[in-house]
Amino acid sequence: MSVSSGPEVVVWDTTYACPLRCSHCYSESGRRPSRQLSPEDMLRVADALISLGPRVVALSGGEPLLVKGLFEVAGRLSRAGVKTAVYTSGWVMEPWMADGLAQVFDEVIVSLDGATAQVHDRIRGRRGSFDRALSALTMLSGVARERRRQGLRPLWFGIDCVVVRSNLPQLEEFCTAIAPRFPELRTITFNAAVPEGLASRPEFCRFELLDDDQVAWLTSPAMVARLRELAPEGVRVHTTDNQNLVMRPDRFARGVDSLVMQIEPDGDVRALPVYEGTVGNILQESPLDLWHRGVSRLSDPFVVETLSAVRTMQDWAEAVRRLDYRFGSAEVRSRIDRRSVRTNPPEFTAPVG
Repeated sequence: MSVSSGPEVVVWDTTYACPLRCSHCYSESGRRPSRQLSPEDMLRVADALISLGPRVVALSGGEPLLVKGLFEVAGRLSRAGVKTAVYTSGWVMEPWMADGLAQVFDEVIVSLDGATAQVHDRIRGRRGSFDRALSALTMLSGVARERRRQGLRPLWFGIDCVVVRSNLPQLEEFCTAIAPRFPELRTITFNAAVPEGLASRPEFCRFELLDDDQVAWLTSPAMVARLRELAPEGVRVHTTDNQNLVMRPDRFARGVDSLVMQIEPDGDVRALPVYEGTVGNILQESPLDLWHRGVSRLSDPFVVETLSAVRTMQDWAEAVRRLDYRFGSAEVRSRIDRRSVRTNPPEFTAPVG
């Protein structure tokens, strides 16, 4: 799909309501108004997205399983031929939800940011979140097994880990201790944390954001091969540095990176994913016009200057802070000013070789 015709992937943050308080939260969910739409308006957004013809729509949050009408939205998209994915912490998962997700989503991803309760719960900001995530994975594995037994459409579900310094030593444990507990698990993805939202705070970047050597180690062929060797047969393991989300203008112009459309819970469309600043509301304007307006942001002189200078993870964090303050609304700038300083663990040094 070309830039002129629309996005290939849409990320829709369906709500900012969330039971957790993650230290790296990209959207500061649970700390601000939820802004979620009515079920009727959510279906209107779904129809607008269908008109754009994306390959995938990922429903995220906050916690999307708190959103009334989520299953109807996914069904609407699926019937139109759009692949759907949902990202959940698993905190509110119940058996009927696991079964419902299997019926309307192509992929269900559970966020797990530690191979132990101590690490995961600290990162996720709420005691018991590790056990809730494992419970959700158990439910999904059971539903997947039963659907396979009945010859129904398979349930594809996986684990997504945001990699920061305090969980970097546990990656092998995800493959050896966590994955074997869920026989129907299909994927484990290790994503280097993006310096977005709370993860862009200088304090977070100093203590938790991976440095360039750690990112290189995470995505090295040797590390990927090691993790795949340790994971159970049938589980696909991926790692990513998320550098495509930097959106350097030169890389985008050469077609190296493709732009994702990101939609906020009330239908506002971001000019660029990761960075604050919207270009209009999808319930009020043409989705394609909003898409083109967002792409044009990459030609803004301030954006070109700021993103062209990004070479390191710390450069990226600084670019996020600059762009968020430049293009964010008064409410966004006020929220940035209110961000609290948190105490983080000592730095972890990646093994060499």
